[in-house]
Amino acid sequence: MIIDAELHRILACPQDKGPLLLIQDELLYNPRLRRAYPIEAGIPVLLIDDARDVGEAEHDEIVARAVAAE
Repeated sequence: MIIDAELHRILACPQDKGPLLLIQDELLYNPRLRRAYPIEAGIPVLLIDDARDVGEAEHDEIVARAVAAE
């Protein structure tokens, strides 16, 4: 299942309530907090406890992928 633009537009980070980057229907990413939220079977899992921290190198890769997808 692909997350459509309208759903993506209304999704927000549960921690800081800001917008999230959609990375190829794999994850939703908060570049401000460097937190990645999984997408499982097409369903975003926006639970703070299920998010993972992202290091510097992975952050750069994720942001580059998001920019390339625009």
